[in-house]
Amino acid sequence: MDLLTAEHVSKRYANHTALDDVSLAIPRGSVYGLLGPNGAGKTTLIRIINRITAPDSGRVLFDGRPIAPADIYRIGYLPEERGLYKKMKVGEQALFFARLKGLSRREAVRRLKQWFVRFGIEGWWDKKVEELSKGMAQKVQFIVTVLHEPELLIFDEPFSGFDPINANILKEEILRLRDQGATIIFSTHNMSSVEEICDHITLIDRSHNILSGRVDDIRRRHGSDIFEIACRGDAAALRRLLGSRCEILPGSEEQASYHTLRLRITDPAAVREVIALVNDAVQLRSFREIIPSMNDIFIRAVNGTLSN
Repeated sequence: MDLLTAEHVSKRYANHTALDDVSLAIPRGSVYGLLGPNGAGKTTLIRIINRITAPDSGRVLFDGRPIAPADIYRIGYLPEERGLYKKMKVGEQALFFARLKGLSRREAVRRLKQWFVRFGIEGWWDKKVEELSKGMAQKVQFIVTVLHEPELLIFDEPFSGFDPINANILKEEILRLRDQGATIIFSTHNMSSVEEICDHITLIDRSHNILSGRVDDIRRRHGSDIFEIACRGDAAALRRLLGSRCEILPGSEEQASYHTLRLRITDPAAVREVIALVNDAVQLRSFREIIPSMNDIFIRAVNGTLSN
């Protein structure tokens, strides 16, 4: 069952249409990537889900019914533009946000101490926020977002400003939260992160939902019929043999020990025939389909060159 559904949501500001008839369904217990270039409408949709603003038309359903004010306590939201009160102590501020989410002081302190140890910042409890590095401050903000264990977590560019090591720590925590039952909306421009952690995605461009589905299904559906072979033997003879059956693409390499060739095979029925020909003509080391990256698909979709 889907935890959150947007049905035909539209939102306009003066002469600007931020969202135009956008629909999506976010499965329970998944990491759902919300993608799109700047100004596409992602942040507006997130604000509508958080009830910061309301749609002009359409509706958002949470757990099968129209989202209500009380549902905000079941959501954790980490916006891209973040801020902490610099003069407050770190632990004091984290406790303040935890109490706003409905936790008792005793329970909030218990959970915060566990998270501070997990993130290696336990020594900063009594330091002022202004003494934190940017990465440490972001860790604190992540903690207060997830502390009340909400059913739905919304992260808007959560890895912004993080070094690779700390970004990887956050990725592992996001996946752990998903495995524990949380549903996660992950808004980002980082396509490599999408491939690593997202189960499903929606791509919004110019206020419209232009692509939705499981990440693996989308990558395979929008493949370009390109295959790569690695082999030992007479590469020139192999090229002559395959030339009438498929297109040999630039990027093929010939080395002393083996050769790699990239082929475009547009007829699925011809793949087995090509493999058999290669195997008979040379020593075949590998044969694999080149699946496009989410970054390739993102660029093609936004440029209008992605075929259905």
